Amino acid sequence: MYRWEITRAALAQRVFAIVRSTTYDEASATADTLLSAGITSLEISLTTPFALEAVTTLSRELGEDAVIGAGTVLDAVSARMAVDAGARYLVSPSLDAEVIRTGHRYGVPVFPGVSTPTEMVRALELGADALKLFPASAHHPSWIRDVRAALPQVPLLPTGGVTVEDAPDWIAAGAVAVGMGAELSEGDRDTVAKRAADLVARLAEAAPDHQAPGVTAELYRG
Repeated sequence: MYRWEITRAALAQRVFAIVRSTTYDEASATADTLLSAGITSLEISLTTPFALEAVTTLSRELGEDAVIGAGTVLDAVSARMAVDAGARYLVSPSLDAEVIRTGHRYGVPVFPGVSTPTEMVRALELGADALKLFPASAHHPSWIRDVRAALPQVPLLPTGGVTVEDAPDWIAAGAVAVGMGAELSEGDRDTVAKRAADLVARLAEAAPDHQAPGVTAELYRG
């Protein structure tokens, strides 16, 4: 798949899950619960012990049924290791040119972290495939609407502090997807399954009529 195709698949539900745990077993269990609940895109944070092993296992077992990425990718070395482990996309809390270049060198989309319009423009100049607005808790959904009035081409992914309650507000304001961790994964399988199904439906309803699921293909053909 081309980068833009992976990006569309990773963001198709307008939500991607973030798995960050203190043990490998806990991360695996959380990922299994989320995937069983119908979530089709999740990142394994590299702050999790044996995170790359988890990425490899999930990518091998799921194939095209889900899009598995690596999160908290801070440098080129980590980016290359994540790609080698099978990560289909890379997410970072910061903006690092070498992470973007490394991911793109191997055909993998990169979603770097940004927090200001200046960083957003710089990230686009570096070729970022979508931009992780981090931490989202420092902003209000209306802030995205204001930013996109001047920068309508910016594909934003609010992450960090997004809740089940306000996630649709971020999408309605113009975000292409949201990243969610414990807010999405806490509880037993039935609870998570119901929460995930309800959330995906609410996000679809909140999306502006002109916004296709994920990010438009045309943005990534060039």
